[in-house]
Amino acid sequence: MDLSGKRIAVIGGTGKLGGALAGRFARAGLSVVIGSRSADGARAQAEAIGHDTKGFDNATAAATGDVVVLAVPYAAQDATIDTIAPHLSGKLLIDTSVPLQPPAVMRVQLPPEGSAAVRLQARLGEAVTVISAFHNVAAHKLATGEDVDCDVLVFGNEKGARGAGIALAQAAGLRGLHGGALANSAAAEALTSVLIFLNKAYAVDGAGIRITGTLNESAI
Repeated sequence: MDLSGKRIAVIGGTGKLGGALAGRFARAGLSVVIGSRSADGARAQAEAIGHDTKGFDNATAAATGDVVVLAVPYAAQDATIDTIAPHLSGKLLIDTSVPLQPPAVMRVQLPPEGSAAVRLQARLGEAVTVISAFHNVAAHKLATGEDVDCDVLVFGNEKGARGAGIALAQAAGLRGLHGGALANSAAAEALTSVLIFLNKAYAVDGAGIRITGTLNESAI
């Protein structure tokens, strides 16, 4: 999918994952706006990124963006959606949320709806297309300019919508792969707790995933 001419709004763009993704998108030549609860904080982050990145409060950023990336902690998902929902109708929302519940972050704890992304789609309704991605890549690695040896699984009920997530993964220097229906997001969300366990148990600096085998990406 060609994202040229599209403005990417990263909600939570002053956080670790949001800031890292916004920086990679901007350096790839995409038009990026950062949203934060603090407009001043968003503007400071945008200035640090450069590449004509803009910073606004969350609501303004969501209103300005053509594609919206939600990069806030799961605990902040509801409050953030309350703020930006009026500006999402007809748009694509990419959810990065993982339902971690401290302090037991190494234990899978999915919500009753099955996954954070499914829960979000049910809340927003059919006027907003929700896909999910970027669950299993370490934010501190994305924040560097180095290559990150990690695949990004993209989930959504529409193939075309998943294509936008894959294009953003590629813009971030990662390989994006179709992961199937939005319900399948549960697998990647749960895997994050497994990766956190692996990081601790094996002293790994940000474990990720890589899908093996020869994939014929033109076949899908």
